Amino acid sequence: MWKNHLLGIVIASAIVFVGTIANPFTAFAEEFHWGFKKAQNEQPPEAGAAFDQLLEKYGALYKGKSDDKVIYLTFDNGYENGYTASILDTLKKEKIQATFFLTGHYLTSATPLVKRMVEEGHDIGNHSYGHPNMARLSEEEILKEWQKFDKKLSELTTVERTIFARPPEGSFNEKLLQVGNDAGYRHIFWSVAFKDWIADKPHGWQYAYDNLMSQLHPGAIVLMHTVSPDNAEALPKFIKDARKKGYRFDSINNLVNKEAGLAASFNPHDRSL
Repeated sequence: MWKNHLLGIVIASAIVFVGTIANPFTAFAEEFHWGFKKAQNEQPPEAGAAFDQLLEKYGALYKGKSDDKVIYLTFDNGYENGYTASILDTLKKEKIQATFFLTGHYLTSATPLVKRMVEEGHDIGNHSYGHPNMARLSEEEILKEWQKFDKKLSELTTVERTIFARPPEGSFNEKLLQVGNDAGYRHIFWSVAFKDWIADKPHGWQYAYDNLMSQLHPGAIVLMHTVSPDNAEALPKFIKDARKKGYRFDSINNLVNKEAGLAASFNPHDRSL
C-alpha cells in the first residue's frame, strides 16, 4: 500500500480547491494532492497561491527561504529494502541531520534502524501508522493514526512523540491540517521529488543524481524514499556537488525554528515543548 506514492497534482483538484478556499465548510471536505511546478535553474518551485495560502494558514511548510542556499533532507520509509543503513552511513559521515517519516510497519519491522536514526540525532516524522489516505478519515481516525504511531515509537525509542507529520501519498485537506495543529503536529511537505518509490525498477544512481541536481534550489525540502538503491548510491555525490555549488545542509527543526523566530538550538528529541 505504501509502495505507491502520488507526487503529481491533479489539475481538477486544484481547480476545485481554488473554488472552495473561500468557503471553509466545503474546503474541509475536499481532497487535495500535493504538487508543484518543479524548480529550474535553481529558482524555487511554485505550488500556486491556493496551496500557499492554505499551508501558511496552518504553518505547514514545503520549502525554506528563497535567498538561503540551504537543503533539508527528508526520507519516507514505509518498509525496509536494505538501503537505509547505507543512507545513514552517508549522513553520519557528512554530519547531516535528516528527518525520516516512518510508518507503523517500519517501526515494528525495522526497529534496529529506527533506534539508530534516533541515536544518531535524526528526527522521526509521523507518516501515519497504517499509511491510509488521511484526507478520507474522520477526526477520530486521523488522531488514532498519529497517536498509535507515537505510542509505538515511544515504546521502542527515547522519543516520546513526533511533532512533524507528512500525509501518505500527499493526500490532504484543510481538516487534516487543522486537526494536526490542534494535536501538536506540523505538516512538512516537499519541494524536490521524483519517481523513486518503485523498488523493483531501479534506474541507477545517475537517475537519482540528475533529478536531485536539476531541481536543486535555495530552501529545498528534498523527499527521497529509502527503498531505492538509486538514492543510496547517489546521495554521497549529490551532497558533495551541492556543497560545491555553495549549499549547506540543515535540519527541518532549524527551518521551523527560523520560521518561528527561535534560536537554532532546539533539541529534536525534547518533546516537552
